[in-house]
Amino acid sequence: MKNIIGLFLMSFFFINCSSSEELKSISTQELKVLLEKEKVQLMDVRTPKEIEEGFIESAKFANFFEADFYEKASKQLDKNKPVYLYCRSGGRSVKASLILKEKGFKVVNVLGGYSQWEKEN
Repeated sequence: MKNIIGLFLMSFFFINCSSSEELKSISTQELKVLLEKEKVQLMDVRTPKEIEEGFIESAKFANFFEADFYEKASKQLDKNKPVYLYCRSGGRSVKASLILKEKGFKVVNVLGGYSQWEKEN
């Protein structure tokens, strides 16, 4: 019985790890270059209070912590174009990316989030 439980826990761990490994990510430096070249779908998933402290100019907003996050985000986005997601430091944007990816969006997580963006810009 212990072996079955151990096997279950290990498989759960590997399934979760493989999901996040499939997620595409870019650095804030790569995002800056991309934003200079073309118009991209950029979404900030932080809270309104965090956004008051600063944001990337072309970003759209959908608070990850709101119950209707997906509905608010999807209304602003084109499923046929990649969407670049960022939060404060990268944790919420990964979770938001997985939600949108599951619903058919092409997502790219911005590593380090707004904190990293602020350090570099």
